[in-house]
Amino acid sequence: MPSRLTRFGFAAFAALVATVSVLGLAAPAQAHNYLVASTPAAGSVLTELPPEFSVTTNDVLLNIGGNGAGFALQVKDAAGLYYGDGCVAIDGPSISTAAALGAPGTYTIVWQVISTDGHTVSDRFDFTWKPTAGDAKVSKGSTTAPDCHGTLKPNSSTQPDSSSPTTPAVSEETLSTVLWIGGAVLVVGVAVVVTLLVTSRKKKRVE
Repeated sequence: MPSRLTRFGFAAFAALVATVSVLGLAAPAQAHNYLVASTPAAGSVLTELPPEFSVTTNDVLLNIGGNGAGFALQVKDAAGLYYGDGCVAIDGPSISTAAALGAPGTYTIVWQVISTDGHTVSDRFDFTWKPTAGDAKVSKGSTTAPDCHGTLKPNSSTQPDSSSPTTPAVSEETLSTVLWIGGAVLVVGVAVVVTLLVTSRKKKRVE
């Protein structure tokens, strides 16, 4: 039958293993970029056309080769018409494209980026276009996705799929909680091991 020291030793070891597993799983999840800001904001009502539409993530994006491959920022209206030229500028954690919209109504922005860890991350959000009276900045939509003057292939696998689910992302608050719990378990485990070792040595001296 295992001694009390052995049982506590196994318990401490299990706690340490659990902590390492938690920390190991948290790190890769945090590596995926996630949306922190956008212009326009999701669900907002836009009354004036900004110079550009943009999406900002929590970390620097991976622009391999500097040619923007795998990045996209598309704007569509409720009828499925596209707006803008499809050209995407990448700047650190953000991507942007020249703003263009048609008639008032609901629009959808579909975006795709290459995360810091090399994985593709994409999502979509809606906003409402409600220009003030007399706004002349109205563009004509297109039934085909814009290709940035022939430099992109919108129908290729590198372009965003608006029907795909959002890539899961761990928020900073969630990660902090996970790491705090993991650290607490680690400290307790170490303390148990040290206490048992000290107790064991004292018993041996007494004997």
